[in-house]
Amino acid sequence: MYKTIILPLAKADIKEAALWYNKQQPGLGKQFTKAVRTKVADIKTNPLAYSVRYSDVHTAIVDIFPFMIHFIIDNKNILITAVLHTSRNPENWTDR
Repeated sequence: MYKTIILPLAKADIKEAALWYNKQQPGLGKQFTKAVRTKVADIKTNPLAYSVRYSDVHTAIVDIFPFMIHFIIDNKNILITAVLHTSRNPENWTDR
């Protein structure tokens, strides 16, 4: 099984989005973080099921929410580098 490591900038992405969703509707941020956790669990189970989008970076779309998880497979580690809204410039994660 793979070990999942969510990098600090990706954690900040999740927190920022959850706060924004909570401002829109109380409790929605919690639903967002739950959806992210569920997708991360799916990635951990079978990371190769997700397509390579940029060089060696795989991506997975969060169910219900328009966010994409960007991750790298490094031996038995999954490094989650970004969790970005799908309408944002995909080049944003490359600075990380």
